[in-house]
Amino acid sequence: MSVQVSAIPSSSSSKGRSSGVEHPLAEFHESVWGDHFIKYASPSYSTKFKFLGRVEEQVEELKGEVRKMVINAMDKPSQMLHLIDQIQRLGIDYHFEQEIDAQLERIHKSYSQLDHGDFKGDDLHMVALMFRLLRQQGFNISLEVFNNFKDNEGNFKKSLIIDVQGLLSLYEACHLRCHGDAILEEALPFAITHLESIDERKVGTSLAKQVSHALKQPLHKGLSRLEARHYIIFYQEEPSHDKVLLTMAKLDFNLLQEQHRKELGAITSSQFARDRIAEMFVWMVGVYFQPEFAVARNILTRVTALISILDDIYDAYGILEELVPYTEAIEKWDVDAMDGLPEYMQAHYKEILNLYDEIGNDLATKGRSYRLTYAKEAMKKQAKWYFHEAKWFHTGYTPTLEEYIPLALLTTGYEALSITSLVGMGDVVTRDAFEWLLGDCKILRASQIICRFMDDISSHKFEQKRGHVASSVELFMKENHVSEQEAEEELQKRVVDAWKDINEEFLRPTTAPMLVLTAILNLLRVMDLLYSNGGDHYTHSKTELKEHITLLFVSRLPI
Repeated sequence: MSVQVSAIPSSSSSKGRSSGVEHPLAEFHESVWGDHFIKYASPSYSTKFKFLGRVEEQVEELKGEVRKMVINAMDKPSQMLHLIDQIQRLGIDYHFEQEIDAQLERIHKSYSQLDHGDFKGDDLHMVALMFRLLRQQGFNISLEVFNNFKDNEGNFKKSLIIDVQGLLSLYEACHLRCHGDAILEEALPFAITHLESIDERKVGTSLAKQVSHALKQPLHKGLSRLEARHYIIFYQEEPSHDKVLLTMAKLDFNLLQEQHRKELGAITSSQFARDRIAEMFVWMVGVYFQPEFAVARNILTRVTALISILDDIYDAYGILEELVPYTEAIEKWDVDAMDGLPEYMQAHYKEILNLYDEIGNDLATKGRSYRLTYAKEAMKKQAKWYFHEAKWFHTGYTPTLEEYIPLALLTTGYEALSITSLVGMGDVVTRDAFEWLLGDCKILRASQIICRFMDDISSHKFEQKRGHVASSVELFMKENHVSEQEAEEELQKRVVDAWKDINEEFLRPTTAPMLVLTAILNLLRVMDLLYSNGGDHYTHSKTELKEHITLLFVSRLPI
């Protein structure tokens, strides 16, 4: 991730240790949004939306209607699974977490006897839907449920080719696969091949659009708010849509959007570097969008902004003679340590100290001061790791792939962001959660692998153009004497395997609370969004990411 260092006050100053020194500058484009979101934090803007109180009342009334729908479907497994899927995809499931978990637990206990009544074991759509919903809830369902869809030769039946809804559900289920799930490994290319060749004239418009969207963005890897926004439009086009669900989804989306706008406006108005604040806030809403996590979002957004600038100081702007004392200053964590630093570093360092003091004061009022220690240590370690990588570059050292990967996983910033994501959360987070993250944490390492290799694959050409230590792509090509395409394909295989590690971590019993695991997974989902489809949409944020921000924070849903 990269934020322009020119966002730091006085970065172009000639005072301090940087006097007379020519700094390298990466060609990052200017801010897309500037001060656009500041207006949402103003009191005058808030007074325009006094009707929001009535909307909240409507949502509460509709929640009661949806609960009645859940009760009415309790003895109808297919209807229940369909309802849960709609509730989740429409983005209103956070209102019904207990009900959903209870119903899926009931279905998990009896799914082997479900082949009767309204549930048919030969209905690919329903079987795949059941598998996905149970797996994503942490229930380890047997792969035998898919045996009905194979012929005597062990191949998927040709009759499935025309079952577009079934293929789509199978495709989505495949993204929950773990190591050893052979039947899903076979199912994924089968589903993709036939979904890519569907005749759109023979399926409904809504279904065709859902297929096209899913092939680009699998549900399991998508951001909840963004996927809800897309699905609301798809769902609205379905003739059989439920008006209660649709209305609640729209009203709820707009209510949350108003809160997110205000939070983003407040952060933008107070943040000393604004170049990618809106883009960063997409991350935070991706990690946790619920109203109760407003403080956590604020902390994570502001810390991420500082880490992003720290990355560019080490990676794109600072020179070695400046980076040595700056690394020492961050380790000391003392205001006196900034003496003698260049002004751009002083400005950044002062922001770090001030922000962590603010966070510490807030944590102290809640009896959670111990969390600040973990947050500070994460920032100190991040600076050390960035310095190590910068030293390689400035001394002209080319590491081996074996040397590069351990450090490159750390310089993703994933450990620091994961730890920081827990700092502002509630009582579900304990000291044990931080220690678990810092131990042999399988989901953290898998997330680092995915982030690093996706980042390297999408941005290594840009990084080399501006001057950067060799990436995993170049190193793999050199050491294995293969082409760029072959190197990228091999690294992509490691990404696929790491996703299986993550899926396994969600199977019950879990090593950490589900809410903690989900926060870490959601950080990764943002990475998948930013570095998918062959691009670095964070650095080059004028295209797809701009559209995402518009959908999430600018454009309201018409009721």
